[in-house]
Amino acid sequence: MALDRRTFLRTTTSGAMALAIPGGWSQRANAPTSGASIQLIRNATCIIRYAGKSFLLDPMLSDAGAIPAAQGTDRRANPTVPLPMAAAQVVASADATLLTHTHFDHWDGPARELLPKGRTLFGQPPDRHRLTDFTDVRPIETSVTWEGITISRTGCQHGRGETAQSMGPVAGWVLSRQGLPTIYVAGDTVWCSDVADAIRTHNPDFILVNSGAARPIANAETIIMDVEDVVSTCQAAPRATIVAVHMDALDFCTLSRAGLRAGMAKASVKSTILIPQDGEDLKLA
Repeated sequence: MALDRRTFLRTTTSGAMALAIPGGWSQRANAPTSGASIQLIRNATCIIRYAGKSFLLDPMLSDAGAIPAAQGTDRRANPTVPLPMAAAQVVASADATLLTHTHFDHWDGPARELLPKGRTLFGQPPDRHRLTDFTDVRPIETSVTWEGITISRTGCQHGRGETAQSMGPVAGWVLSRQGLPTIYVAGDTVWCSDVADAIRTHNPDFILVNSGAARPIANAETIIMDVEDVVSTCQAAPRATIVAVHMDALDFCTLSRAGLRAGMAKASVKSTILIPQDGEDLKLA
């Protein structure tokens, strides 16, 4: 059974080798531990370690092949690859959960079942009614400070035009604290004025972008960043390091790591681009 857009919304309830390319592109950071790191688990699921706390970002913890393909029965079921570690280990690694939105590829059944019901969960206000099983849900309108960390909400555009409207609201997040690099989690968005505004406002040191050029419906327009969108992000934030995820895990993501790598090698950008493998832990400085 294929997933159409309505079903897509309903389901809501190995180390990398260093490679230098002219223009500031590299495959991974060679920097000392600085109190901040991003570990890609799979797809958009990450562990962000920051100021002594760990955030589980957008947990999708289903076994490989547990969810029908979005683009037809001839495609591989989702997720198309297994987790690099046990789901219970992923859950145990975090102090709090950080959700950009509740589409199934960011918040699935196994995540809801495995996460401790009393653990702090940060999300956007429109998702509050979908999180009633959890006792410490903290919807963020603009920003909050938790354990000395400021968490600021930013806007997103999950596609363009009517497509973005149908996909519903999505949040981006900025983590900041004096003495640490500022991390901007762009969320499920294409390049748009919201992303440009977030970069101008927060001047992030690291930008986590979902860059798989997702198309839940075959031949439709993309609903997250493609190569062109990532290039635009780099041009708007030339001093920032871009960390690209949300690739090689879903049948409807049409841009692979190899494709992004090739596209960025051709682009003239000054930013550093990191494209981690599943399980890889990037130390941020």
